[in-house]
Amino acid sequence: MKVRAYVLILSVAFISMSAGSRKAKPTEGSNPGDLAPRIEFLGNGPETDFRNQTGRYTLLNFWAAYDAESRARNVRLANEVNKLNPERIALCSISLDERESIFTETVRLDGLDPSTQFRERLGKRSALYEKYDLEEGLQSFLINDEGVIVAANVTPERLAEILSERN
Repeated sequence: MKVRAYVLILSVAFISMSAGSRKAKPTEGSNPGDLAPRIEFLGNGPETDFRNQTGRYTLLNFWAAYDAESRARNVRLANEVNKLNPERIALCSISLDERESIFTETVRLDGLDPSTQFRERLGKRSALYEKYDLEEGLQSFLINDEGVIVAANVTPERLAEILSERN
């Protein structure tokens, strides 16, 4: 009889623990399913925590003029976002170039919209570089309107596919 009581108590405890875990909020990090770390004032852009509750996604892309691959990806992602509905997705592209003149000239040469391009003046020494775990390489993140990362290392080819899956 005591064994049944213990089993019943443990069962109720496990059920209530699992029910509570569904309501748990994601933790801040740089992996899909994590809450995107807040971006503090960059000098030429607003602070943002990506929570907008409008159904609008944000494509956060990190790049630098000294990194040819990330620079080319930035141009391709900007072009892809321009093809999509602006009420559905916004681009927030952050350069890790420490020198403003390099950043400004690269944006101009690449024909990018300056209103979507921002610069982290501390580059690799910034907290942002660490928060988004960019030591492994500059990458991009698709973030939903609740501030949760839904995809990492998003390519232009994959972007429209991901958005259509989430329709």
